[in-house]
Amino acid sequence: MPTSTRAALDMVKPARPCAELASVDIGGIGGNGSKITAAEETSTNGVVACRVTGVLAPSIGFEIRLPMATWTQRYLQVGCGGLCGDIRLDTGAANGCVPLQAGGFVVGGTDMGHQGRDPSFGDDLQRRADFAYRAQHLTTVTAKRLIQAFYGRPQAYAYFTGCSDGGREALVEAQRYPEDFNGVIAGAAAMNFQVQNALFHAWQARANIGPDGKAILLAARLPVLHKAVLAACDRLDGLEDGLVSDALACRFDPGSIQCPAGSLDTAPCLTGAEVAVVRKLYDGPRDPRTNERLTVAGPLPGSELAWAGVYVPASADRPAVSRFIALEALRGMVFEKNPAAGFELKDLAFDRATFDRLRPLHPLYDATNPDLSAFAAAGGKLILWHGFADPHISPVNTIAYHTAVEGLMGRERTAAFERLYLFPGMYHCSGGDGPSQVDLLTPILAWVETGEAPEAVIARQPEVDAASDFGAPGMHGPGPLGASGGAFDPGPRPGSPTGRQATGSTATIVRARPVYPYPVTAAYDGHGDPNRAESFGPGNPTVTFTMPVWAGSDFYHPDAPLRR
Repeated sequence: MPTSTRAALDMVKPARPCAELASVDIGGIGGNGSKITAAEETSTNGVVACRVTGVLAPSIGFEIRLPMATWTQRYLQVGCGGLCGDIRLDTGAANGCVPLQAGGFVVGGTDMGHQGRDPSFGDDLQRRADFAYRAQHLTTVTAKRLIQAFYGRPQAYAYFTGCSDGGREALVEAQRYPEDFNGVIAGAAAMNFQVQNALFHAWQARANIGPDGKAILLAARLPVLHKAVLAACDRLDGLEDGLVSDALACRFDPGSIQCPAGSLDTAPCLTGAEVAVVRKLYDGPRDPRTNERLTVAGPLPGSELAWAGVYVPASADRPAVSRFIALEALRGMVFEKNPAAGFELKDLAFDRATFDRLRPLHPLYDATNPDLSAFAAAGGKLILWHGFADPHISPVNTIAYHTAVEGLMGRERTAAFERLYLFPGMYHCSGGDGPSQVDLLTPILAWVETGEAPEAVIARQPEVDAASDFGAPGMHGPGPLGASGGAFDPGPRPGSPTGRQATGSTATIVRARPVYPYPVTAAYDGHGDPNRAESFGPGNPTVTFTMPVWAGSDFYHPDAPLRR
């Protein structure tokens, strides 16, 4: 199985007391009113660090933690999911990364220019820009200044990692500020921010509402659908293991499980109305006049259990999380001029005219520019990753971006600095029915610092803790706009044991798989333990991906000007 190396860097001790960082001038970075608000020692998981907080004008909050005794000359900035509004320093996709656990990184983050969940910050053009790109970049510049001031030397390497909107932020950094970071990890990126939040989630919510205003398809029915998908596509990889390992190759017609006309027992099948909803959820919105797609894709087969709570509620009168996500964006973020007060999803037209109203802010928020030539020229390395069973953001978005980069820069040139990993059974950023604990930070350290390009990475699945409340799949953390299982919890996941996947390093691992760079799939050797990574090797590439024709096909081109 793969191993990774990294540069042997000496630990560097501070050159001045922590408290003195409070006097560092950052006015030249953020403008008048920018200041350090506190600099004090703190301890987290046994690592003692100098915790510096401050504000970059007008209202970008940031926090930087600088180790007092364990710094190995690396900086890690953590992306902020959802609409952000608070500072999060928890690092995903780094399970078991030794230098991170040992406190070897200075770690930083930002609230992206506003505080709390209230999306009304979108009424302010400056705060829109701060959220779109400015907050992450200025936090980077500030962190590097503090590193120089504290240790008397700059970092040797800088890294960025984020998922969901944090993945969008990661791509914004690579595209707009190619020299900020040596290595970037972008997971389940909300790169099509406009379309993703305004149209995808709005459609997923509306598609499941009947004439009576109540949900048609309920979460308790999803296991029937998912079982049928597994029957059709589980064995495409040669192994029946409860996972659709090659979702791109899966061809499933929900009509195949429609109840016969006049059927009295609908428990093992779906009604005609339910089948119609499922087809809409898979397909996504289309212009009713031209049939043109308005999103790049819907959720992929194998993700059905993860729909619970996101756009398939537990009861008919319970609203879906997608409704809240869409309304946050539509009411305050995605149009040049916000709609009138009281705007509801029923007021939204799914057509090309609405799509074109979103276009003006595409260069501001979105991160689909495939021209990474400046990032590659600076020596940058990029890892893209996505769960195949993500209900919030279709993995086709990430596949489309990877394909666009290859199309513009060439396959060989792209392979020199970029990799894409797709995880079977993984939901949005974490969790799911497949192995989802992964360390992508260690491989990118090796790639940046020693030139060792990553190949297979190992994803692990911990046993389920049945004593805790799992909640809804795909809702273990913030969604694209910060929706979480707390406020809109639809109840236990249907068809699976109630319980939470343990995330600690001591959890028992029940299954492990290698995941190879796209388009290579993992193939079972036919005789080993199917729960062990050693029983798999590289298989055939998945089906060739072709960019679907949709209203935003031109988004994946470098000619759209950046809006600053």
